[in-house]
Amino acid sequence: MIAVTKMVETLRARYGYALVVLRGLVKTDFRLRYQGSFLGIAWSVLKPLMLFCVMYVVFAKFLRMSDGTPTYPVVLLLGISSWQFVTESAGVGLRSVVDRGDLLRKIHFPNYIVVVSATMGALISYAINLVVVLVFALFSGVQFTWRVALLPLSIIELYAVTLGLTLIMATMYVYFRDIAHIWEVLQQLIFYAMPIIYPLSYVTDRGGLLATLARLELLNPIAQSIQDIRHNFIAPETQPTVWNQFDNWALRLLPVVLTVIILVLGVYLFRRNSKRFAEVM
Repeated sequence: MIAVTKMVETLRARYGYALVVLRGLVKTDFRLRYQGSFLGIAWSVLKPLMLFCVMYVVFAKFLRMSDGTPTYPVVLLLGISSWQFVTESAGVGLRSVVDRGDLLRKIHFPNYIVVVSATMGALISYAINLVVVLVFALFSGVQFTWRVALLPLSIIELYAVTLGLTLIMATMYVYFRDIAHIWEVLQQLIFYAMPIIYPLSYVTDRGGLLATLARLELLNPIAQSIQDIRHNFIAPETQPTVWNQFDNWALRLLPVVLTVIILVLGVYLFRRNSKRFAEVM
């Protein structure tokens, strides 16, 4: 008991100030994000809903890309909300060091806090969207299973890979502003390459090389995390995941290993370069 108390006190002494700054930045960023808009915080829900309506009409109704189940609209909404979290975190986070340059020069606190605060703000919006998804799921008659208990693990994995990517891009953006434009193009390519707006079964059921390539998409940590979130939360019977598409445990664990590598690489690159940020900016 004494050892635990000492550990808590050590952590509080080491990270207490950083947590206070982080809490303040998250509150400020979240308030400023929708300041001056008529609907305010409601936009955090309306944006993915509006995108969902467009994608559902185009892909599910006109192009007939659906898994044929009543839960598909909720699965689509959940996928779009999850991807919105990734893009919002990366889009705001990669500029955070430069945008907060004046603050970093005036007040001494760990630089990584400005990046983490950007991702935490996006995480709050994501949590609100998950509540909306839950409401839709209840009205759609979704039968929840014990796998809902695994949902926090899937969200933590998605947050970890997103934070790692954001730290890498935030570091690069300090030196190369073109990263923001490159990311805008890449996020569109990634969005349409991953099974977010179309069910993976739409491709795998056709067999052949395309089916193999479609299954390999699940080795992408972002795609794997989003599919796991859909599988555990809404549709465990219809959503393919790396866990039920591959028998090889090395392939099953590859996305998790890649997530750890990306996060560690992001932290390493950011810490290595953070001391020179003020000089470069």
